[in-house]
Amino acid sequence: MDTFPFATALLSTGTVALAEIGDKTQLLALLLAARFRRPWPIIGGILVATVLNHALAGWLGALVAQWLRPELLRWIVAASFFAVGLWALKPDTLDDGASLPPRGAFVATTIAFFFAEIGDKTQIATVLIAARYHPLWEVVVGTTAGMLLANVPVVALGSRFAGRLPLKAARYAAAALFIALAAWVAVRGVG
Repeated sequence: MDTFPFATALLSTGTVALAEIGDKTQLLALLLAARFRRPWPIIGGILVATVLNHALAGWLGALVAQWLRPELLRWIVAASFFAVGLWALKPDTLDDGASLPPRGAFVATTIAFFFAEIGDKTQIATVLIAARYHPLWEVVVGTTAGMLLANVPVVALGSRFAGRLPLKAARYAAAALFIALAAWVAVRGVG
């Protein structure tokens, strides 16, 4: 990816933005916007939580890439991208019993988003992208930008237009992207 400046950041942004559409954290953004009706603290909380969460995920991906032989890493990353592609087809929902912290919008968003992202497909995508592409800072910046690209409009527009988003088509596009990445990694390898 060295041939195009910031190619890693652009790939990370697009991958996470597509994977995030219809994801539970996007639904969480909608819930937070409806509850607090204060977009800037919510957006700030999403930013802080995502940077922290994806920096840890990216670091883990880079670390895993150092531990594994390139040939083994190639197949693990390809299989994982394929699995995330299939996962993207399943629409997420928020648990009915899910409650938000009774704090301000920024603190509630930061805490809720950080924990909602643990084990989420966008966090796993961040681990995988960081295992395959460099530099790490571009992965984290890109995945964070992708998260904001998908969630800021939801927060800004609130529930008024959320029902009109073509979530099914977006899930199919995200699934196709991950499956294409799996095929590309399987053919081209890692590193």
